Amino acid sequence: MDQDKSRKNRADAGNRGPLLLLSYAGALEAPETGRRFTLDGDELIIGRSSDAHIQIDRDSVSRRHARLSKTEGGWLVQDLQSTNGSYVNDVPIREHKLTAGDQLKVGSAIFRYLAGSNIEALLSDELYQIAVRDGLTHALSRRAFVEAAEREVARAHKLNRPLSLLAVDIDHVKQVNDNFGHLSGDFVIKELARRIRKKCERFELLCRYEGTQFLLLLPETAIAFAQSRAEDLRNAAASERFLFEGDQLAVTVTVGVITLAPDGDTVQLLRQSQEAVQRGKKQGRNRVVS
Repeated sequence: MDQDKSRKNRADAGNRGPLLLLSYAGALEAPETGRRFTLDGDELIIGRSSDAHIQIDRDSVSRRHARLSKTEGGWLVQDLQSTNGSYVNDVPIREHKLTAGDQLKVGSAIFRYLAGSNIEALLSDELYQIAVRDGLTHALSRRAFVEAAEREVARAHKLNRPLSLLAVDIDHVKQVNDNFGHLSGDFVIKELARRIRKKCERFELLCRYEGTQFLLLLPETAIAFAQSRAEDLRNAAASERFLFEGDQLAVTVTVGVITLAPDGDTVQLLRQSQEAVQRGKKQGRNRVVS
């Protein structure tokens, strides 16, 4: 069996044994997300090279990035002196024996290691999470958010209650990537999501809407309080540097604030949020715009 056919079989073989599930492919809603790779044989290479057993075609992934070796009772992952490193559960590793549920990060790609007697149930749960959550930040996916927003818009109209939307867009991410490497942008996006989430109420909905943009839906919230929340989020980014592998990154965000009009709908709300962000960018960034 040639190399290409062997690799395809690993990707599509289902769930007969331990597997790696690609939960984030280094780009928002990348088509590769959700692929599963059955672990068989004694050794597998993860990398960008066309002859890697598990190929991830991303610049952040080295040609031969990591090795998976079968051991008694499981699989061992070893970093192959890759440029951007390998991480298990966000901790850099040189060598690590995988445990069921571990998150393996190779460059910008993120896998979930699934193993055990209930692997079918675990796989089903993980695939559901991939459908409704962004694999990098765990914020709602765009599709899941729009569905939830439509319900909240209908509820706001029915009960005659206010509803506001914040669009939080990171400024100058390309400069961060250019100055600090491929993974710095992903780090900033993930860390910003954490900072926003710390300030969220349980009933508020956070979504990674575009590559560098989050949406935060605020039920029962009028314009004045929404503007105050937006300023809090702007300060959450600007007031404390983002520490990435020893480097301190200065990060700012531009926030658009929109409140649902009496005759407004979800499409209008989303469109107006994007227009508000663009006005803020043109006005110089690092600001709140209504």
